[in-house]
Amino acid sequence: MTNYIKSLQKRRSIYSIGNDVSLSESELETIIFDAIKETPSAFNSQSSRAVILFDNAHQALWTIVENELKPLTPEENFPQTQAKLASFAAGKGTILFFEDTDVIASLQDQFKLYAANFPLWSEQSTGMAQHSVWTALAEKEIGATIQHYNPLIDEKVAEKWNIPASWRLTGQMPFGSIKAPAGDKEYMADTDRFRTFN
Repeated sequence: MTNYIKSLQKRRSIYSIGNDVSLSESELETIIFDAIKETPSAFNSQSSRAVILFDNAHQALWTIVENELKPLTPEENFPQTQAKLASFAAGKGTILFFEDTDVIASLQDQFKLYAANFPLWSEQSTGMAQHSVWTALAEKEIGATIQHYNPLIDEKVAEKWNIPASWRLTGQMPFGSIKAPAGDKEYMADTDRFRTFN
């Protein structure tokens, strides 16, 4: 088994996280920036964007999520929702992933034959960027999950952190020290997923 495959196996959804990460914020930024910069994108468009929230900004995000969810959640279910959000807020920080729609629109104008495909390729790019960062963090013993409270929180997030209008929020990744490992992972039979031909 290659070291790369071992790294992929190490990347899991870690829901029990804390804020006692040994790496500095600068070191974390470098890992996140480099992982995104090395992620492939259609026509090398480099359409992925990221905002890293630490400390007060990190806490503010999950307060925004809670405030936006409260009117939409049955009162009897809200304590469970609050507990889930508190588990994300307990981490070291959150990465907000975006795709720059101006980049996508420009490519659609330049390459009209492929215009319909660029939004799909953008989704693939953000997924790969998220996976790259997630795996890079796991290599450093940092747990994370990917959450999707967009588009519910888009307006408040854009207002709070002055996000460019062309940046479309695609996911939120709370991360931190691993307080409890992920459970065992079950795999489908290879014969149900893969085919090989000669």
